[in-house]
Amino acid sequence: MRKTIVDKIARTLRAEGLDAVVTSSPENFAYLTGFVVPTQPLIRHRHAMAILTADGRESLFGVDMEATTIANKAPETPLTVWREFHDDPMAVLADALEKAGLGAAAIGLEMDYLPAGDFARLAARMPKARFVPFESQLSRARQIKTEEEVALIHRLSRIADQAIADSLAAVRTGDTELDIAAVLTRRIYELGAENFKLLIVATGERSQLPNVGPSSRKLQPRDVCRVEIFSVINGYQAGVCRTAYVEEPPAMAEEIWDLMVECKYAILDRIRPGASCLAIYNDFIARLEKMKLPPISFVGHGVGLHLHEDPYIGATPILGRPGEDAVIEENMVLGFEPLCYRTGYGFGVQNKDVLHVSAGGAVLLSDHTNTDKLIRIGA
Repeated sequence: MRKTIVDKIARTLRAEGLDAVVTSSPENFAYLTGFVVPTQPLIRHRHAMAILTADGRESLFGVDMEATTIANKAPETPLTVWREFHDDPMAVLADALEKAGLGAAAIGLEMDYLPAGDFARLAARMPKARFVPFESQLSRARQIKTEEEVALIHRLSRIADQAIADSLAAVRTGDTELDIAAVLTRRIYELGAENFKLLIVATGERSQLPNVGPSSRKLQPRDVCRVEIFSVINGYQAGVCRTAYVEEPPAMAEEIWDLMVECKYAILDRIRPGASCLAIYNDFIARLEKMKLPPISFVGHGVGLHLHEDPYIGATPILGRPGEDAVIEENMVLGFEPLCYRTGYGFGVQNKDVLHVSAGGAVLLSDHTNTDKLIRIGA
C-alpha cells in the first residue's frame, strides 16, 4: 500500500479515536493501494476493500475472481479472499476483522457506498464493534494531493487535451461525430492512458446537451462542436473539454467564447491558497450576466480518483452542505469549466481545464492546447 497515504489516514484515525477503517469504494481502494481492481467499479457485489488500523497494520479483502490481480499488485500485503456465489462476503469480512483483533473496535466505513443490506449483515455478525461514517474524512484527505498525484494528473490532463486536439484536426465537413470519437479514443490509448470516462461529442444543436455521446450526425458548416473526455491511469482521471466550429463560426460564437476565455483567466487569477470558492463562483456568475447567459450551479470541482470531488467552485462548495463556503488550499487539483449550454443562439460552449493550486497560485495542467481562440475544423 502507499506509505504516504497510509500514514495520513492512520493519523486521522488516531485523531478521531478510531481503531481502523475499511474502504469499500473503488476510488478509496485505489487511494490506499495505488491500483484499481478491474471489475470492482463494474460489478457492485464484487467487494474489494483495504483495511487499515490506527497503528498502521494493512490488509486487503477481495473476491476470488480478482485474487491473482490483487496479489500481483500487492504481494506483501495480507489478503483475505471470499468466494463469489459461495460465501457471504460480509461473513468472511467479519471473520477477518475478528482475527485482526477488531471484534470490539471502532471502525470507520464508507456509509455512502457500502450497500445497506451488506452493512446490516456485517453489523449483525460484529455486535461488539462500533461502525462510524468515515467517507468525509477520506474525501477530505483526497483533496490535498501528493507530488506524485499532481504529476500523474498533469500527465492525464495533457493526454486528454492532446487527444481532443488530434481528433478535431483529423475531421472535416461531412465527417460524423463517430469519426471524431474514433480518433479520440484511439489517441487516448496511444498517448498512454489505461482507460477513459465520460466521452462527450456534441455538435450543432446537440452541443446544447450537457452529457451526450457521439452519434452519426454529420458535421456541417457553422456547427459548434463540444468534445470532452477523461483519461484514466491507476484510477486517477482528468477531464478536458474543447469547443470548435466547422469552417466558420455562427453568429455570436466568437463573442461568447471570448467571455469564456475571460472567465478562464479570471479563475486562474483568483485561485490561490485561502481563496473562497463561493467568491470565485460569484465572480463567474457576474461575468456571465454581462451577456445575460444562464449559469449552472458550479464552475469547477476537485478531481482525482473521482470525476467530481470536493470542493466545488459553486453555489454549494461542499457537496450536501448548502450555504457553507470552502477555502482553496495548497496542493488541491481542480477541474474548472467556464461554460454555457444554452446560449440562446442554438449552440453551447465549454472550456474545461485542470489546475494545480501551488503556494503562489494556480498552475494550468491541461497545457497542450491554447484555447484563447475557438478551434477551427476545415472543409
